[in-house]
Amino acid sequence: MARIDVLKTYKLYINGQFPRTESGRYYPIKNKHGKLLANVCRASRKDFRNAVVAARTAQLGWSSKSALNKSQILYRLAEMLEGRKNQIIDELLIQDVSPKKAESEVVTAIDRIVYFAGWADKFVQIYSTVNPVASSHFNFSLPEPTGVVSIIAPEEPSFLGLISTIVPVIVSGNTTVVLASEKYPLNAITFAEMLATSDLPAGVINILTGFEKELLSHFANHMDVNAVVYARNNTESIKTIQDLAPLNVKRVVLWNNKDWWKETDAENPYLILDTCEIKTTWHPIENIGVSGIKY
Repeated sequence: MARIDVLKTYKLYINGQFPRTESGRYYPIKNKHGKLLANVCRASRKDFRNAVVAARTAQLGWSSKSALNKSQILYRLAEMLEGRKNQIIDELLIQDVSPKKAESEVVTAIDRIVYFAGWADKFVQIYSTVNPVASSHFNFSLPEPTGVVSIIAPEEPSFLGLISTIVPVIVSGNTTVVLASEKYPLNAITFAEMLATSDLPAGVINILTGFEKELLSHFANHMDVNAVVYARNNTESIKTIQDLAPLNVKRVVLWNNKDWWKETDAENPYLILDTCEIKTTWHPIENIGVSGIKY
């Protein structure tokens, strides 16, 4: 008798754990020949809300870590991915990505993590300013994380797009809930398996799989999400986000150039600023006169 393959069910990644969707639904992933590759959880609104709670809980602790520590944690992720590079490439291959593109995508993703890890302890100094003011004060402006960011990651390139949207968002101290590629989701959960055994605190990155048309409105209108990043090209989806996001003055970030992720434009420290707020602080200047009296 022919052996029946034991197919993997790719589950969600929420708060450092791998729950099945609360709805019990899944959808099959097949290759171009119709061969069933795996079953993938189809996330629901409740799954998204659970992920937002996890992201909000983790945000204060993650943002309060030193810039050096964030850099070390991200670099460790790159190390882990380097060690399991062949597994990610193999998953791309069975999803009909060509060998050349698969290897290029994974190598670029690793290098991109290292790139943004290097900016973790530099971007604040680069983008902070001392502002001239017409009063007896020091006036400083500096970037701070905006909070919880929801991300609709690109459909293609599925793995490089996922990494390229997540890393510039979390390097500043944000936490995130990500919807992985609907058509090519396998690498996203394999990456989550690395996150679960890394130094990254639970809840900083939460990864969902499922359908954009079902989850888009929740990503855009949830009251405890501070910004939404959309990295696909559906004009109707963009309009929906722009209509719903103002409900809580949510920032909308569009990274929707389909060819952008493979280019050096995706390695840009200004991407970090897209999900940062600029905080300005005033501090009085103490003047000391010749008599030694402060005034």
